[in-house]
Amino acid sequence: MREVLSDESDDTSRAAITNLIYDKENFIAGTENRFRLVLRSRDQEFFYKYIQREGGVKELPTEIVLSDSQANIRDNALFLKKKLTESCSKDEVRKLAAYIVQKCYLVVVSTPDEESAFRIFSVLNDRGMQLSNADILKAEIIGEIPEAEQEEYTRKWENKEEELGLDNFNTLFAGIRMIHRKVKAKDTILKEIREHVKPKVRPKEFIDKELVPFAQAFYDIKNASFEASSNAEGINRYLKYLNQLDNEDWVPPSIRYLAKWGNRDTKKVLGFLKKLERLAFSIHVLRININGRIEKYGKVLYAIEKEEENLELFEESLSLSNEEKAELVEALKRDVYNSQFCKYLLLRLDESLSDGSASYNHPVVSIEHVLPQTPTRDSEWMTLFPDEETRKSLTNCLGNLVLLSRRKNSMAQNYSFEKKKSLYFCNEAGASPFSLTTGVLSYNIWTPDKILERQKWLTDKCIDIWRLK
Repeated sequence: MREVLSDESDDTSRAAITNLIYDKENFIAGTENRFRLVLRSRDQEFFYKYIQREGGVKELPTEIVLSDSQANIRDNALFLKKKLTESCSKDEVRKLAAYIVQKCYLVVVSTPDEESAFRIFSVLNDRGMQLSNADILKAEIIGEIPEAEQEEYTRKWENKEEELGLDNFNTLFAGIRMIHRKVKAKDTILKEIREHVKPKVRPKEFIDKELVPFAQAFYDIKNASFEASSNAEGINRYLKYLNQLDNEDWVPPSIRYLAKWGNRDTKKVLGFLKKLERLAFSIHVLRININGRIEKYGKVLYAIEKEEENLELFEESLSLSNEEKAELVEALKRDVYNSQFCKYLLLRLDESLSDGSASYNHPVVSIEHVLPQTPTRDSEWMTLFPDEETRKSLTNCLGNLVLLSRRKNSMAQNYSFEKKKSLYFCNEAGASPFSLTTGVLSYNIWTPDKILERQKWLTDKCIDIWRLK
C-alpha cells in the first residue's frame, strides 16, 4: 500500500513515504539499503523490482504468466493504483498516507501453541482469506524438520506449490488423503491427514516420497504432459480423455499409479489408464453417485498396493461385470443427446474413427441433429418421418448426431438433408473436420432405416472401444 501511495504522491510526500519503506544506505555508518518488509526468497526479487523500487509499479508486467503469489502482488498493486488515480487528488493521496501512518497500528498476537494460533487466526480472519490445508500442514511438517534442513525442504515444498498453483496444490492433499484412507472422508481433510497420513511423524520422508512425486504425477495428469522415451503419447492421450469427464474421483488412483510406475514401466501405466478410462466412462454413463464412485476407486487404490502379490485382485478392481457392460450398451442405445456424457462419447467415437489422428483445437465444438428436433410441418422431414413416435424416439439417439466446428444455428437446424450437408455440415474448406460427420455426407437420403443402421454401427464401435462384449 505504501509503495503504491508513494508512486501516486507529490515529490515531497514521495520522499517521506520512501523513508518509511526502507532505511537508505549510509556510507558513513557502513549500512546498505534495508527494507522494512521482506518476502520469501522466491518472491523478494520481483517484489523489490516492481513494488519497493521507486517507479517499479509503473513497470509491472501485465502480459506474462506469473506464479500465483507474484500475480496477486501485481493485481493488488494495479488495483490500488487504479483506484487512487481515478478517485483521489494528490492532496487526498497525501492525507490518506498520513492517516495510515498516524492512525493505523500493527497488533502482534502471540499464542502458546499452533492450535491456539490457528484458532485465533480463524476468528480474526473471519472475513478474509482462510489458511488452506496446505498452509497449515506446511507449518506443521516443516517445523518438525531439523533447522539446518528446513530451508532445503521448504524449497522442495514451494517448488511444487508454485508448479501446481495454489488451488491444485491444496486439492492434492485431498488426493493424498484418499490414497491413504481409500474411503469417503468422515472428518475434515486436515484432521484425517493428521490422524491417518501422519506426515509430522516422518516429515522428510513424507515430502521426498509422497508430496514431491505425487505433485509431479498430479501436474502430469492435469496437463497431460507425461514425458518418457516410450508410451508417453498414449499415456497423455488417455489422460486427456479422463480430464474431459464430469468428476475427478479417478485422479487419486492415477496419481498413485503414475508415481509408482511412471519412471519404471510406462507400458504398465498405459495399460492401467486404458482400464481406468473404461471404468471412469462407465461410472459417468451409469450416473453412479459419489459414494459408489469413492467405493470403486477405493478398491482400485487398495489393489494398486497389492498389485505385485495379487494381480487378479488388481485386474478385478478395474473390470466391469457383465451386468454393467450390458447396462452400459443399453444406455448408448437410448437418448444420449440429453445426457451429460454426450459430447465425450461423440469425441471419443470421432477420434476412434480417425485412427487416433483427430485434433480438437477448434474454438467451438457443438452437437447437431441430422433429423431436426422440431421439423416444420411442410418440410421434407415430415414426409421421411411421418410417424411421430418413431421420429421422437430417433431424434436424440446416437445414430442421428454429428459434431460441428461452429455454433449451432437455429435456422440451419431445419434445413433439408441435402442443404444441411452442403451448407451446414462442412466448413470453409468444404469438408467437415470430424470423421463422425463426414460419414453422414456419404448418405443420399436420411430415413429411419439409415439412422438405425448408423446407430448399430456406432454402438458396435463403442463396444470395441471400451471392450464391452
